[in-house]
Amino acid sequence: MTRPFRFGVNMLTPASAAEWRAKCRRAEELGYDVILVPDHLGWVAPFPALVAAAQATERARVGTLVLNAGFYNPTLLAREVATTDALTGGRLELGLGTGYVREEHDAAGLPFGSAGERVDHLRRTVEELARLLGSEEYQPRPEQARVPLLIGGNGDRVLRLTAEHADIAAFSGVRTGSTRSLEPLTADELDERVARYRGFAAGRAESAELNLLIQQVAVTDDPGTALKSVLERQPHLTLEAALALPIMLVGPLEDVVAKIRAQRERYGFTNLTVLEPQMEAFAPVIERLRAESA
Repeated sequence: MTRPFRFGVNMLTPASAAEWRAKCRRAEELGYDVILVPDHLGWVAPFPALVAAAQATERARVGTLVLNAGFYNPTLLAREVATTDALTGGRLELGLGTGYVREEHDAAGLPFGSAGERVDHLRRTVEELARLLGSEEYQPRPEQARVPLLIGGNGDRVLRLTAEHADIAAFSGVRTGSTRSLEPLTADELDERVARYRGFAAGRAESAELNLLIQQVAVTDDPGTALKSVLERQPHLTLEAALALPIMLVGPLEDVVAKIRAQRERYGFTNLTVLEPQMEAFAPVIERLRAESA
């Protein structure tokens, strides 16, 4: 059975208490199912921001996309997760990743390590959280019997870990290096990564939800103008190639809706996350998809 769509927005901009509550309420009004926060120095601290988001809204779930596992001791993280889930009324979705920005680890006085070491720490974190939160004796208790786990990443070892443990498999649609620079994956490259994940997950009793983080949204009849900054940052891309990237939803409303449906058929993505600057722009797409599914 095809999963229904779910839509999330990743909140990027720090704000006062009143401003934070207002934009979280606005996200819920626009139809977003999940209010998310990333985990970078200089941005909001994830757990208090999520508690505030839940207090400002009625139905929206809250989550991390994604926590930098290297910032956390797994035992202490379990306490944060359990408390946050309890204080949000069981609305938490926990997203984890290895982290990729060396400068943030240096600033925090934490080891960055090799890619392999970061994956090892992510695995230890996932397994320790499962052990602690899965124990009926553990205190504090989360509200949910199981806090849904999202794991984000493209490498084989992370995809294998995702297949073993995650309720949500998150694909960024980009390559990440040691800085914040991002190189988009083509449709065929993403196909290969999703197929690799599916191979690892072939023995699962229940399939995971597949998430894609969208980098650009513009409902417009002038895609060239909407993608001008992208083409300047990625001079090797033509406009046609940029429009074909899975992480770009740019064009007339009907074309954007059709692309989302096509990507659900091709990859299985039913959980889509957009970035805060595109929150309003994506709202008509949510409305159209919900109307067609009603």
